[in-house]
Amino acid sequence: MLPRQRNLPETRLAREQTYSNHRRWFPLFHFVVQPILAANVIFEMMDWADDRTSENAWAVIVAIGVLMLAFSARIMALKAQNRSIRLEERIRLMRLMPAEEQNRIGELRSGHLIGLRFASDEEVVGLARRCLNGELKGAGDVKKEVKNWRPDHHRV
Repeated sequence: MLPRQRNLPETRLAREQTYSNHRRWFPLFHFVVQPILAANVIFEMMDWADDRTSENAWAVIVAIGVLMLAFSARIMALKAQNRSIRLEERIRLMRLMPAEEQNRIGELRSGHLIGLRFASDEEVVGLARRCLNGELKGAGDVKKEVKNWRPDHHRV
């Protein structure tokens, strides 16, 4: 039995997703944690500039390390998401592409597959062909060509 998907609040579902608004901002990370940690680095550097002790130098190093930890945690989550997107899109293309073209799915780059996730089933094969022919270079190029946007409300 498949797990039940949690329904998202109506406001998120009602908003149409497009190329111009598809980026996901996680307010707690982007507007609270990230600025606080960046400000902490600056304040610790100011303290060290006023009083060059080994303790203040160490505080600067720790502050930089914590900021780097926050960024690397975000990057790791995005990389894990991208791995699952690549797999999902390969499976979807195997289902939708003609059998004689399926052997080329492995030629698609990560950026292509990440961009294709927003394309509807009706247009994904055509866009994949354009990627394989070299017309579309990366995720941004693919996303700009999507006519019938398939929203992704479960992004990291």
